[in-house]
Amino acid sequence: MTSVATRFGRQGAALLLAASAIVAPAHATPPGAATVERHADRLLVSWVSDRPVDVLLASRPEAPLAEAQLVSAGDTDGRAEAPAGGTQRRYVLLRNTATGEVTRAAERLIPLEAGSNFRDIGGYPAADGKRVRWGAIYRSGATPLLSPADRTRIAALGLTNLVDLRSDEERQLAPSRIEDVPYTAVGYSLGAMMGSGEDMAMDKVYARLPQTMAPQLRQIFAKLLRREGPLAYNCSAGQDRTGFATAVVLSALGTPYPVIVEDYHLSTRYRRPEFEMPRFDPAQFPNNAAAQLFARFQADPRAAAPQPLKTASGTAYLDFAFAELTRRWGGVDGYLRQELRLTDADIVQLRRDYTE
Repeated sequence: MTSVATRFGRQGAALLLAASAIVAPAHATPPGAATVERHADRLLVSWVSDRPVDVLLASRPEAPLAEAQLVSAGDTDGRAEAPAGGTQRRYVLLRNTATGEVTRAAERLIPLEAGSNFRDIGGYPAADGKRVRWGAIYRSGATPLLSPADRTRIAALGLTNLVDLRSDEERQLAPSRIEDVPYTAVGYSLGAMMGSGEDMAMDKVYARLPQTMAPQLRQIFAKLLRREGPLAYNCSAGQDRTGFATAVVLSALGTPYPVIVEDYHLSTRYRRPEFEMPRFDPAQFPNNAAAQLFARFQADPRAAAPQPLKTASGTAYLDFAFAELTRRWGGVDGYLRQELRLTDADIVQLRRDYTE
């Protein structure tokens, strides 16, 4: 974990990087199980590797080694620290010194002062032994209360599209504060989506998501296929509609369903409900179904903390949406092709563009 500049100096560090690629035993593998977590102003990096690893930092997810800053050379303990920097996002490159193979990693959560559940879906396993690219697709909760520093940090992501999955009523109450990014929303009523009485049970709400969210998912995939640059999408909490959308996107990229469910449950850890909806007087919005719903949430102390996304028996709510995919479309592949109108060529392109 000692800084390579301290141990060897810049010239020695460069020589070490060059020498480390000479020997490449066949059994060596790329660094795996890579994670990056923030602690104060430091990034804590961990990984698993059967060979020493060089740790480098870059400001772009696709940056080559030549652009990256060497932080630590020849680490064998699977841990390193690096400076987190300011509002510029940092990407970690882990280089196997035996083979030269590189694994890229980054913080899952974008650290915002007044945001909720804004995270990168990169790094997950994908089709053909690849990984989802970092810095390309982001998921989030609503962003009506972002601080100036938050907006600077989000601007540094270089987003080219934002798809808002929320209803007309929610967008009226809590307009997004992400600025200067092309914005897309498909109008619908939250009241109609949620239903009433027994239809408001979460298993039934999730079973309706494949049909309710199909227009928004078509927008997401159309923008991904245009390859215009990093894209983000959000709902209010960034967990239900956004969770389903993420599950479909990752499925299209070939991510196994158990991994998708793990990502889905991260919302319980990363949500900050106090930043998802500003305080308001519901009397000013008598015909707004979202106002009545969120007023109840804001009056209920239990809603101040994220709740697990599963039934009392432990079934993930997402399972009910995927059960509906199987019932109506024969599974997620049928849904992608029949309902979202993606072709085999589209799937090939998505995997080419968003995995590595």
